[in-house]
Amino acid sequence: MTQPQKGICAEPNLHAQYLLLNVIDDDSEAVRAKLSRVLDVFEHFENEHYEAMVTGVVAIGTGYWAEVYPGLIPVELAPFPDMQCDDRSAPTMPCDLFIQIRADRLDICHAVGIEVMDLLRIHVELVEQIRGFRYLDGRDLNGFLYGADNPRGMKRRQVGIIGEDDPDFSGGSYVHIQRYRHDLRRWNSLSSRQQEQVMGTTQEHNLVSSEQSESSHCVRASTVAPDGDEPRLIKQGMPYGDMASQGLFFVSCSASARPFKQMLHSQIYGNGEGDYDRWLDFTSAETGAAFFAPSINFIRQQAKLSET
Repeated sequence: MTQPQKGICAEPNLHAQYLLLNVIDDDSEAVRAKLSRVLDVFEHFENEHYEAMVTGVVAIGTGYWAEVYPGLIPVELAPFPDMQCDDRSAPTMPCDLFIQIRADRLDICHAVGIEVMDLLRIHVELVEQIRGFRYLDGRDLNGFLYGADNPRGMKRRQVGIIGEDDPDFSGGSYVHIQRYRHDLRRWNSLSSRQQEQVMGTTQEHNLVSSEQSESSHCVRASTVAPDGDEPRLIKQGMPYGDMASQGLFFVSCSASARPFKQMLHSQIYGNGEGDYDRWLDFTSAETGAAFFAPSINFIRQQAKLSET
């Protein structure tokens, strides 16, 4: 049976390490083998420190896929959707590899990251590293619950993992990332009522706010299909920050690349009547990239083929 990577559907953790990498040599065979060994690193720490709930994701950038895995291509594999309208934009920063490491212990997150980088160092350059953390009871730094609309239980697998629609890549997932920087000083100058107008939910309990409108964040960033009642993305991002800058590292996983693109279009362009996502007045995306996270079986099989 096809085994998805555990980090795709994992429940929230306390800490995360996100690594964005570009491959700097032409030894695709060695990279394929090393990606399989990255899975070994995840498995080792998961077994040795079971209390830390370690999970990981290895994802390959859309521009690098054909180089490292020539031949078969996931049906919906496509570059990150570059969008811009007025002062709202979704800039792209294509990368070859994305490694997500999550755990309930910061030291274990760090240790896994060190081993992964030692393994890949001669093949890659580190483009960006972001440390994410759980804020309060699972909130974004704006004070509102984040990812509260995520699918639960077995629904997570149905939403996040490719089934037999694309049998060559069953167990895989389409991954999109964005690093948002928040203007929290401006955001915190709003009253609670104004903030709930922007977000469309109550701050304390995440209920539908009486202030909700077509430009509220929860409306424009909804991933529920017009004819359905279930979200079509798993949001695996976390807040990040220091004393100089703060924001959200957005990560989405889905069995299809379409829901993310539709959500982003709704946020930036709105509904055609000027109702864009008002939360974008207080946060801005600074990076964006699209990846595919193959199943564990696929990564291991491709590594073995390289050995023969």
